[in-house]
Parts: sequence; C-alpha cells; structure tokens
Amino acid sequence: MDLITALTIFVLAVFVGIEIISKVPPTLHTPLMSGSNAISGITLVGALLAGGGFWAGFFGFLAIVFASLNVVGGFLVTHRMLAMFKKKK
Repeated sequence: MDLITALTIFVLAVFVGIEIISKVPPTLHTPLMSGSNAISGITLVGALLAGGGFWAGFFGFLAIVFASLNVVGGFLVTHRMLAMFKKKK
C-alpha cells in the first residue's frame, strides 16, 4: 500500500508542477530557474545522504546526476541573464 500511495503523490506532484509552470509568464522563467538551484541543492544533499540497498544507491546516483545538471544549467542561465544588464563598453 505504501508504494501505491507514493506513486499517487508523485503523479499528482507532476501534474500540479506542469500546471503551475505552464501558467508562469515567460519573463519569470529565468528567476524561477535561479530559485530552483536552491531546491536542486537540497536534492543533492538528500541524495548524498541516501543510504541503504542497491536501489537507494541507484536512485541516489540518478538524483545527483539530474540535480547537478539542473544546478549547472541554472547558473549558466543566471549568468547569461545578468550579463544582459551589464553596461556595454
């Protein structure tokens, strides 16, 4: 029963996340990307602390890979956005 509950919560979170993100105006996507870096940082810490059997390690590794990609991409997008506001020489 716990697996069904966890899968139900996951599917609902995916649908709610898609619905929320699709309603965000394009001008706010870059600041939201910057804010998601903090959430991905928390995911990285949780994945590093995940211990246990094979599956916990496997999913922890996947979480580290995907969260790292999100953090690096977020910083690159934020750096590009901030460069747009610099005065031209």
